Amino acid sequence: MTTLPRAVVCLPPHTRDRLFTAGASAELARITAAPGPAVISAFDSDEGRDALHDAEIVVTGWGSDLLTEQVLAWAPHLRAVFHAAGSVRAVVTPAVWDRELVVCSAADANAIPVAEFTLASILYAGKQVRSMAGMYRESGGDKGEVHRQHPTSSNLDKTVGLIGLSRVGRRVADLMRMFDHTVLVHDPYATAQDARRHQVELVGLPELMRRSDIVSVHAPALSSTRGLVGAAELALMRDGATLINTARPSLLDTAALTAELVSGRIWGVLDVTDPEPLPADSVLFTLPNVQVTPHVAGALGSEIHRLGALMIDEICRYGRGAPLHHQVVQADLARVA
Repeated sequence: MTTLPRAVVCLPPHTRDRLFTAGASAELARITAAPGPAVISAFDSDEGRDALHDAEIVVTGWGSDLLTEQVLAWAPHLRAVFHAAGSVRAVVTPAVWDRELVVCSAADANAIPVAEFTLASILYAGKQVRSMAGMYRESGGDKGEVHRQHPTSSNLDKTVGLIGLSRVGRRVADLMRMFDHTVLVHDPYATAQDARRHQVELVGLPELMRRSDIVSVHAPALSSTRGLVGAAELALMRDGATLINTARPSLLDTAALTAELVSGRIWGVLDVTDPEPLPADSVLFTLPNVQVTPHVAGALGSEIHRLGALMIDEICRYGRGAPLHHQVVQADLARVA
């Protein structure tokens, strides 16, 4: 690296501390111009405007300010944005694309724990763990009766349907290769080559809903995907099937899903809900066939360090003039989160 870029890190202090370990912060200082990156909490401050004036790159993340036209006017030398979080929609505005800035995201790092959570949920659903645990508790420990009441408890020859071959969807599909499942995918952008690479079968949404024992949602939240899974699609699910949603609640018709779950016909694993959080008296908290978690599938705890580390690696590549691995282009936003 010959010329080190001048950098600004714009993050709330609590986010900054979660993203970057002491070692990562030292590495970020090493790969940027001395005396290291300017660290600010907001662009619209005297400190922020001064820091932006000479900045070539900015590092953003959860809680960062929008990169508006006014902010970019304070940063005449800015060339790249490194977003140490998932979707760039929270910080990028049309002005960023108008300036033809390079934009990179750590969404691939956040996809890892989401896929792991999904895999665990799929395997637990196949073995009907939640149902058996409840029955075992209520029966006072009658193991034989629990086994008799769950003759289809198995992770052999089950069919899993993935709605969306997104970053997370692809990773889930790849993890599923270790198990004896058939994996179906519905994604209008997926190709036959994608299907071969990830060893999945591409099908239409109705067929996926009919054939799957477990359906997991991994599509982006776009105007075109709002209510993608509604009453008609849910009605196609097999009795006793499980629906997993770690993506966005807008992808599902909440009223239709609630009605199906209240009926007890299907099972739900919901890491995202509408509204979020649910009211304390929500019926979903009371149903034995529903697991509701507070948006925990994504990066938490030490997993968050992956996002900061990924962006540091990307800044290294940028400084060397090497190809970037995690760049987002404007055209992507029509079909990604």
